[in-house]
Order: sequence, then C-alpha cells, then structure tokens
Amino acid sequence: MAEQRSKSVKPTNAKPSGAAANPYLINLDNFSKRLKMLYSHWNKHHTNLWGASTAVAIATPPLSDDLRYLKSSALNIWLVGYEFPETIMVFLKKQIHFLCSQRKASLLDAVKKSAREAVGVEVVLHVKAKSDSGSELMDSIFNAVYTQSKSGGPDVPVVGHISRETPEGKLLEMWDEKLKNEKFELSDVSNGFSDLFAIKDETEVDCVKKAAFLTSSVMRQFVVPKLEKVIDEEKKVSHSSLMNDTEKAILEPARIKVNLRADNVDICYPPIFQSGGDFDLKPNASSNEKDLYYDSTSVILCAIGSRYRSYCSNIARTFLIDANPTQSKAYEVLLKGQEAAIGALKSGNRMSAVYQAALLVVEKDAPELAANLTKTAGTGIGLEFRESGLSLNAKNDRVLKPGMVFNVSLGFQNLQSETNNPKTRKFSLLLADTVLVGEKVPNVLTSKSSKAVKDVAYSFNEDEEEEENVKVKSDGKGVENTFSKATLRSDNHEMSKEELRRQHQAELARQKNEETARRLAGGGHVAADNRGAARTIGDLIAYKNVNDLPPPRELMIQVDQKNEAILLPIHGSMIPFHVATVKSVSSQQDSNRTSYIRIIFNVPGTPFTPHDANSLKFQGSIYLKEVSFRSKDSRHIIEVVQQIKTLRRQVTSRESERAERATLVTQEKLQLAAAKFKPIKLLDLWIRPPFGGRGRKLTGSLEAHTNGFRYSTSRPDERVDVMYGNIKHAFFQPAEREMVTLVHFHLHNHIMVGNKKTKDVQFYIEVMDVVQTLGGGKRSAYDPDEIEEEQRERDRKNKINMDFQNFVNRVNDLWGQNQFKALDLEFDQPLRELGFHGVPHKASAFIVPTSSCLVELIETPFVVITLSEIEIVNLERVGLGQKNFDMTIVFKDFKRDVLRIDSIPSTSLDGIKEWLNTTDLKYYESRLNLNWRPILKTITDDPEKFIEDGGWEFLNMEVSDSESDKSEESDQGYVPSDVNSESASDEENDDSESLVESEDDEDDDSDEDSEEDEGKTWEELEREASYADREKGNDSDSEEERKRRKIKAFGKTRAPEKRNPSGSLHKRAKFR
Repeated sequence: MAEQRSKSVKPTNAKPSGAAANPYLINLDNFSKRLKMLYSHWNKHHTNLWGASTAVAIATPPLSDDLRYLKSSALNIWLVGYEFPETIMVFLKKQIHFLCSQRKASLLDAVKKSAREAVGVEVVLHVKAKSDSGSELMDSIFNAVYTQSKSGGPDVPVVGHISRETPEGKLLEMWDEKLKNEKFELSDVSNGFSDLFAIKDETEVDCVKKAAFLTSSVMRQFVVPKLEKVIDEEKKVSHSSLMNDTEKAILEPARIKVNLRADNVDICYPPIFQSGGDFDLKPNASSNEKDLYYDSTSVILCAIGSRYRSYCSNIARTFLIDANPTQSKAYEVLLKGQEAAIGALKSGNRMSAVYQAALLVVEKDAPELAANLTKTAGTGIGLEFRESGLSLNAKNDRVLKPGMVFNVSLGFQNLQSETNNPKTRKFSLLLADTVLVGEKVPNVLTSKSSKAVKDVAYSFNEDEEEEENVKVKSDGKGVENTFSKATLRSDNHEMSKEELRRQHQAELARQKNEETARRLAGGGHVAADNRGAARTIGDLIAYKNVNDLPPPRELMIQVDQKNEAILLPIHGSMIPFHVATVKSVSSQQDSNRTSYIRIIFNVPGTPFTPHDANSLKFQGSIYLKEVSFRSKDSRHIIEVVQQIKTLRRQVTSRESERAERATLVTQEKLQLAAAKFKPIKLLDLWIRPPFGGRGRKLTGSLEAHTNGFRYSTSRPDERVDVMYGNIKHAFFQPAEREMVTLVHFHLHNHIMVGNKKTKDVQFYIEVMDVVQTLGGGKRSAYDPDEIEEEQRERDRKNKINMDFQNFVNRVNDLWGQNQFKALDLEFDQPLRELGFHGVPHKASAFIVPTSSCLVELIETPFVVITLSEIEIVNLERVGLGQKNFDMTIVFKDFKRDVLRIDSIPSTSLDGIKEWLNTTDLKYYESRLNLNWRPILKTITDDPEKFIEDGGWEFLNMEVSDSESDKSEESDQGYVPSDVNSESASDEENDDSESLVESEDDEDDDSDEDSEEDEGKTWEELEREASYADREKGNDSDSEEERKRRKIKAFGKTRAPEKRNPSGSLHKRAKFR
C-alpha cells in the first residue's frame, strides 16, 4: 500500500503516444477550460472568497506514504491532471510562475500556448537544479509580484495562500519563510478553491460515478457475501483482517468483475469494520484487532471509500443480527431520515435544509433518538474526501447547485439496548451514500448496494428453532403403538401454534369488521363500468345516397366487400343491407336440386338479441326479420353464403376491437433509450396472449427503455409497449418443474396485444423441447446418449434461467433509481414451497403465493390476485372425510364477483391457513359451498344491518356450531355419524392426559367406555378410530396398521397422500 500511495496521481486523460514517448501528457482542452474557470471565479469572487488577493501562491509538498487530502494537490490534479510534488505555482493577473524540476518543466512547457490563448497570461518556468536551493528563483517570482503591484495594483501586494497546509521539505520551508518575511499581506484562499472545486464538470462526474460504482460493487459483491459466509460458518475473523481483504478487493477491481484499470483506483481510507459495542462514527475511525462479533442482537458497521483517478466516493452500511425491536426501530428511523436528507439535495435548496429534513424525521418518529443523531448529514466530496465549506450541517446557508457531489452520512451514536450482553448493550448505526445533485432530483450513485431492512437484517434464531422442531418430531418416528414424551411435546407445540393462530384470526376479524364498516359507511367501492357504448344498427351506414349503389348486373344476390353490404333483389330492385344487420345465413338443397338461402336479420325485441337504441329511436318502423331465396345454381348459393359469413366475421371482429380500444386508457409514449445507452434486452421470447393472424408465429425481443418495455418481432405490426407506470405487479418465475421460464406483467389498465384487450402480458421461453421417442421402448438409465441429452437440457435450462435472472436484476436496479421510486416496482418471485394445487377456472393448476399476490402464471387464463384487495377468504367443504376443499376469495369491491379455487387437496389445508394467517388475511371455514352473489347483494343493500349482525362473523363455524349445539340439546332427531365422531375426537384431543395413561387407568375407565359405546358395532368403532387417527395426524402407528384401517374404513387400497414431515411452512427464499 505504501508503494501504491507514493506514486504521483495518474493522469485523468493521458494517452501515451508511443512506447518510448513520455507517458505523461497534459490534456490541453481541459487545461484551457479550467484555467478560464479559475480566473473567472477569481475575478468574480475577488473580495468575498479570494481575500482581495492580487496573487495566489500554491506550494505542493513532497510525496508521502500517508493518505492525505491537500488543496494544493487537488489544484494540480484539477488543472493539469497530475500531482506535481515539490512544485510552487504563483498565479498573477498576466503571468503564471512555476518553480519546479527540469522534468516537470518539460511537461509544463506544452501549456504555454494554451494559457496565452485561453486567458492571455504568460507561463514562466523557473527550473530548479538538484544542487540549487531555489532561493534566487523565489526572489525572481517575488520581484514579478512587486512589479505587478507597481503597475496598477495596491501598494502592498495581497498574496493568497492556503494557510492550513504546513510546509514540508526544505524547498517549501524556505518558500514559507521567505513569503512571510516579504512585505506582503497574506490572505487565506481556501474558500475560493472549495467553491471552485464544488461544481463538477462532465469529466469529473464521470470519474465520481466510476468510483461510486466500484465502491458499491465491493460492498455488494465482496463485503456482504464475505460477512454472510463468516457468520454462517461461525468463523473467527478480526476487523483488521476484513479491512485488509476489502482493501485488496478495491485495489484489484477484476476480483469482483469490475472493468476498471487497477492503476486508476485507490482507497480513500482503510476500510472500517466495527462490532461488539466499540463504535466510532468519525471519518478518521479505524478497524481494531478484535474479532467480528455476530451473536444475537449484535450490530456490524462497515464503511468503504474508493477513488478513481483521484475522485472519491463513499458508502457505509449497518448490518443487524437478530435485531430486537429497539434496534429495528432505530434503523428504520435512520433509513427514513437519510432518505429525507437525500431528497432535500435539490438545486436551489440551502445545505442546512438537508440536515433539517433528517432531523425533522427523527424528531417526529423517534424524538428520544434526536440527541444521538450525528451533528452533520455529510460533506461535499470530490478530489478531497471532505471538501471544506460544503458541510451539511444546520448552520451552512450555502445554496446547492447542479453538479455538486456529497457524501450523505447520517448515524446514531451510543444508543442503548435492553440486553444482558455487554457487547450488544451499546450500539451505533451509520448509513452513507455518494449523491450527485441534479437539475431536478438527486442521483444516488451508490444505490447498487441495498440498505433496505430486508437486505441488512439477518435472522438466525428462526433456523435453529425450526431445526429443533424437526428433531423433536423425528424422534417419534419408527415407534409402534407407543407414545413418547417427545411426541407429546410435539403435540403440545402444534396445539399452541393452532391456538396462536386462532387468537390472531380473532383479532383480524375485529379489525376486518371495523374496516368494512368504515368503507361501507363511506360508500364502498363502486366498480366502474368500463364498457364503451356499442354502435347501433342506425350508426352502420353502407351507402350514404342512392348514387353510391353499384350498377345492377342481374337480379341476383350480390356481396359488396368494399362497402360491407349485401344487395338483395326484392320486388325487382336491389336493396342494400349492411352486413352487421345479418344475424345468421344458411343454405340447403332439396331433392329436386333446388337450393335455398335463408337470411335472418337482427330485429329489436326478439329473444337473444342485444338491446338496440333503434328500438326506441325508430319505434314506428317496420323491420325485415327474415328473407329466403330460391335458386337453381347451387354453386352460387354456396359462394354467397361463404362470402356473407366471411364478411360478417371480419366486420364483427373489427367492431369488437374498436369498442375495446375505445375503453382503453391513453398511455404515455415510449421514450427509447439513447443510442449511447444500450437497452437491457432479452432475446427469442414468445408472448402471451399471442398476436393474431394466421401466419407463422415469430419470437421477439423485450427491451427496457427509459420509461417502459418494448416487445417486437421482425414483423413491423407486431409490437407491444408496456409502460413502467402501468405495471401493477411484475413477476419472474424460473423453470423448476415447469417447461417455461417467464416474466409476467399484471397491469393497472388494459392494453391491446394484437387485437386482444388484456391486463396480463407474459414473455417466456420454453426451456425444454417436447420430444417423443420413436419405437416407444424405455431407454436404459445408463445410456450415454440419454445422460448426455439430460445434461444438455439441464445446461440449457440453467442458462435461460440465468439470462432471465440477469435481466430482472438489471431492471430492478433501474427501478431503484429516484425517478421510479414512486412506482414501487420490483420483480416478485413466486414461492413454490407455499404453493398448492387447485382449479381456478376449468383446468387444474399449481397456484403459488408471492410477497404481495396469489398467482398462477402457467395455465391460461392467468390468475393474479392482489392480497391487499382481498376482504376475506372462506374455506368451503372443510370437514372430516373430505379429500379436498374449495377456497372462495371475497374482494373489498363487493361489486366484483368472488373468485373460487376448487378441488384443493385437504393435505394443503394447514399450509394455506398458516400462509393466510402470516399475511394478515382473515379466513373462515364452512362445511358447505355458499351462494355469494345474493350474500354480497344483501350486504350492499343494507350495510348497517350487516354491521349490526356482527359483520363477517356469520361465517364463523365455531360460533354457529356452539349455538346449534345449545338449541339441539333437547332434540331427539337423527344425528349423522360424522358429527358424533367429530365430537368424540374433539374430546379426545382436549384431554391430552389420555394419551399417556397406564393400562391400569384404562381398566378403571372400562365401565364408562362400555356405557358410552353401548350399541355400536365393531365396524363403527373401527371407523371412529380411523377418523380420530387421521384428524390427529397420528404417526406412531405402523404403515401396515394405517393401510389396514384405511382399507377397512373406506374400502379402497390407495394409500393416503404423504404430508410435509416437518409439519410447518418452509422459509421464504431470499430473492435478490
């Protein structure tokens, strides 16, 4: 590292002209442009920022192994592209003096002409020999300053310098001493340079962006995986070791697949790792030698800064391990505060407003944390890590301008957590990002590394608990006809889990009834009728006047394709009828080879005819209902019938498409990505719904542009634009057990795909070709060709899944930019482990939940249900002996029909109930299917009575069962056997002690059992035992015993379906 830092800074735009040529070349265009900026700024702010100086003297110290940021070095790099150590520059109104070595002078000789043309100044080079002290050269520079003063300047020359920089080396010490001994008035010009460097030009912004990209890539692709691996494998790694590894990753960008030259990058400071209660949020903090601490409720801070061609960037992230509520709340408040600070970085705002925005969030959401908030929200960043005068504190009233770059750093210092562990009792939080001030909105350059709670909060206790539960349950397997303590604990655990679920559902029922009452009192959701006004018969005009009629050839039926009319010979005249008035046309032939054609028209008032406004508009009119013609020419009759049907089909299709397009919401126009920005693209995709037409179907490409997607094929008319603002949900489903990998968009408003109106658009690739083996024989599992073919299929599937995953990740990064944050878009991935089979329409399908929806994206029509739009879920036909049940989803919009998913296997019931409970959806159970249309109509007709009667509680089967039991205590009527068996099994479940009673206790209760079971046959008792075992999920019986009972109870030989051995829901896979 010392060797790396000791080198002079590399040029920002240097290009060697040959192998033997000097590799250091000054970019003269940049030099001229920035020299103009320097003199213009000096003249414009001569008094307030440059201290009324008539000369500016800058001395650059020798190279050092230490990381340091000096304005003198920054000026060198900004002006000529290099750091010139041991060099003195003096800027006068008409001259620029350089005191340097011969090698530097030869390099600076190239700027003489550019300086003269740019600002009309002469460059004077004072070459210092190695044996020369430089004293005489300094005197000649001072004489030039005096000469300028005598020719119109002040009596005492005012020389600006950087007062905070201590002179280093003999040359600079001598310069400093002679400067102070001269009759000059010295003035500090640090503020002038700070303001000059504050606004970055395009070249500087590009360097900062590349530095920020490197910084965020190291955090995302190296630091986070490294920490996850250390914690997962429980390794002991010191903070300093992590620091060294991260530093190497920055200095070698190729290690993390970042295409930047290693010669152009460096660190801003040694990476900082802190944990175990020792936290320091100061920029000069360091990583100690202690091991990384990652026990429960621990906090890990990580800060990284990297430079590209000397331009700095910074990022800091906090990682929470099994966070408690105090830590979680503090982080959420800090994240919200930092986002507010970033949002306030707008052109025209004062810098103090940035800190005030963060402070207001903290004072509103967690006032007790305001005292622990850092006193600044960050500083300006560029050639210096901390640019003086650009601090984002409460007192800085400087105005923000486009092109400024800030390190927005916010944290909480020394917070207290209620834990017994001294290493986690005190903690700190820190977030930092590099942000560019834009014309309208700020641009977070380090947004590639996520700071969302879901991406920085890790939970490991849940995994341990699940492992323990699995172990406990597995202990009870393999034991026949006995009950161990492990099995009993497992049963108690399940009972408590069910009890917790019931309590949560009771609370949800109360909240749901209150929410429904408020909504119905406010008028409820009224579904808008989006159907456009249909065109009436009177609107369809074939000919505007008689002269437009084609000249009659013969009194024969004619079909005018151009005007969409049929001309019929009636009473010696050709009478036109628009083809849309035809309801049906048919032909037949009798035994005498005479053909008949029969045409039936749409007439108002007849059954199965849609309502037509003409029936009111022309009430006194007479309509032709039917007409028949006879002909000897059967060929002509068949041809006419075919022409009428074809024309009628074309007109109907066109009018239907026109009516659908009339109801479409106008979409914004797609803005194509600029030529220099290559759009994100997926190739060789199919689309659903497919384009119309009878031609050969073609694959197309999907491209992500500035404000939307475009799918297009090689045909110019096959194109679909999907705007980002119209996307309600986006899904990515890789091929696992399916034959396709797909991305799916569920939209807010309908769009047209070809001539189809749809709210769902899907783009997919078939990962596997459907092939049929000729001969039909089975091939050996060890057949080399078969193995090779399977391997090719796996490779193809993995490649397609990876291409889609890369596309989705890049689009997610695009949607993470500030201009799309209001849309709240992110690709969601279905959670297969929570899926279940069912029949949502006509065919069985595999229905899968996501984080915000319930979807089925393979079979058409697709199913996409937004969870936030669901009022309640009713599980119907739930009861003993049922192999499957139905799910009815009631929406908050009561005008909308309920959605039924039929024939769900009963083995999925517990998983579905657990999923509904964890997503805060209220569900009910019933033994019968309900007719929902009259139920919803009753609710909307009299919402007050619905609320008074207890809201949705009429669906509560437990309440209705208890009331029916009370009313039927005195009844002597017939009671079905399944009710008896259910009540008996409930009593057995409630009395858990009966599971572990001894044989002696069973003898004591034999009298009661005999009285209770009096009159029951062995077959009835066997059936009840089978019901009870299936309800309890008893695993202690042997497989043969369960099969025997199953056969005897149901008379079938098919074994029951296997359940998930863990009995619990799988964890949701983390999707990035």
